[in-house]
Amino acid sequence: MENQFKVREAVILAAGKSVDFEEPVSLLELDNSNLLTRHLNLLKQKGIEKIVIVTGYKKEAFDFLKDVEGVYLAENNKYKWTGSMASLACAAEYITGDFLLVEHDIYTEEETFDQLLENSQRSCILLTNESGSGAEAFVELKNGYLYKISKDIAQFNKVDGEMVGISKLSFEVFSKMTEEYKENKNPYLNYEYLLLDVAREYNVGFVKMNDLIWTDIDTTEDYINARNVVLPKLKRREAQFKKEQIHELVTKALNVSEAEIESIVPFGGMTNKNFKITLTNQKDYVLRIPGVGTEAMINRFAEKINSNLVSEIGLDSPLIYFNAETGVKISEIIPNAETLNGKMCKREDIMELTTDRLRTLHQSNIPMENTWDVFKEMDKYEQLVIEAEGQFYEGYEEVRNQVKEIEKIYKAMNIQFVPCHVDPVAENMVKSGERLYLIDWEYSGLSDPMWDIAAHSMESVFSPEDEELFLSHYFKGEEVKEEIKTRILMNKIFQDFLWSTWTVIKEAAGDDFGSYGIHRFDRAKENIKKVLGEGKVLEYKN
Repeated sequence: MENQFKVREAVILAAGKSVDFEEPVSLLELDNSNLLTRHLNLLKQKGIEKIVIVTGYKKEAFDFLKDVEGVYLAENNKYKWTGSMASLACAAEYITGDFLLVEHDIYTEEETFDQLLENSQRSCILLTNESGSGAEAFVELKNGYLYKISKDIAQFNKVDGEMVGISKLSFEVFSKMTEEYKENKNPYLNYEYLLLDVAREYNVGFVKMNDLIWTDIDTTEDYINARNVVLPKLKRREAQFKKEQIHELVTKALNVSEAEIESIVPFGGMTNKNFKITLTNQKDYVLRIPGVGTEAMINRFAEKINSNLVSEIGLDSPLIYFNAETGVKISEIIPNAETLNGKMCKREDIMELTTDRLRTLHQSNIPMENTWDVFKEMDKYEQLVIEAEGQFYEGYEEVRNQVKEIEKIYKAMNIQFVPCHVDPVAENMVKSGERLYLIDWEYSGLSDPMWDIAAHSMESVFSPEDEELFLSHYFKGEEVKEEIKTRILMNKIFQDFLWSTWTVIKEAAGDDFGSYGIHRFDRAKENIKKVLGEGKVLEYKN
């Protein structure tokens, strides 16, 4: 029942115009970004999958969001003559469940979203103590629920707080609001007053955060205050909050006291956030906190099993803690760690270490339970492109059909799947003296060992000569059969085709990968000719 009402939707009201600004308030520059970008990023971090932005004033300024996955633009074309309820009603066609409601000019702490989302009440408003701004929406509570809202303090027996402008609404409460709004004769009605009306039938709760750092930006003076006062305060508090969260996590995971933690400092990482932990006994660990969105792509339960297995056979450093629900991981630090790069991977001494580690993994027979199925991934990515309304590269359908042809040939080889890393890029290999560790087992599973060989070769930009030397070490000088070369080539095609489609998905969401995707797509086409063209593999392209 707990997951039944998990909030996955949000509405941002961004239709209004402030007389002091020539652009929508949420698009004003703030900390090298803007309020809207901050809201979108925070909402996505909190697991919000659908975000409806209601525009009006200078609606074209929001066009850059049209193709962003999970973002929908609604328009209040009467924003000049209507209040906020009219804007909220414009989002009705997109809303299918409980949602967060955010006013676009509110600048506040990240923690506010957590407090609302984690609150057990399906409908609740965010309150703080009175700001004294002169434009407060005062709130009175009765029996723990919303009782009165007004900007006129003379109407109150008591004031329990000030409404901030971020709320959580159940689908039933929202439906009742829109139903009542159909009979509306006052175009200037604001949503909070209709919410108050509905609160007579539905209990609307509250979350109160005293001493909240926040502001709404209506005037030039507000904007200056946001940049010069609120922003620095907010940065300091959020940095401290995150530090406290990490310290609490470490003390529980390692079963140590706060006093035993000497330092926690950032320690590299792009998708994930990594930290070096040093204890007073001089023991060092690495804490990994998964990046935003990775939960949709990675099976953390499989990763936990596989990480334990490879640590036990010495391919990775000892695993100390792994939370399969959150993906948070702590492992012993690799001493004198030196992360490889593509250039290093071309050195023969490094090739000897790399091939030894990959061969050990492939021959280990460790009981990985999951399988890396590239063909299922291809189908999934294709569907994601369609859902995101992305544009496939020209000739995609023909190439896809050719890949399917190669898939039939490949499957007829009856390849035995073995434990594989799946993502053996140089950055996932760490040298410590004369020993090499394989790290980051997020995509690991049973697969064709030649997948790992193909991936490492392409990601390290091996020349044909580099690859020949690499294979000679992997196979310990034995002659490399033509079937093996064909499998490597096929896996390169599968990888290029898969990751080029992945690029289309990311670019449909607003990312820019330059020529990366089309380069991989074109390379797949060239290599397809070598498999399907003459039927004999003479050479292959990295």
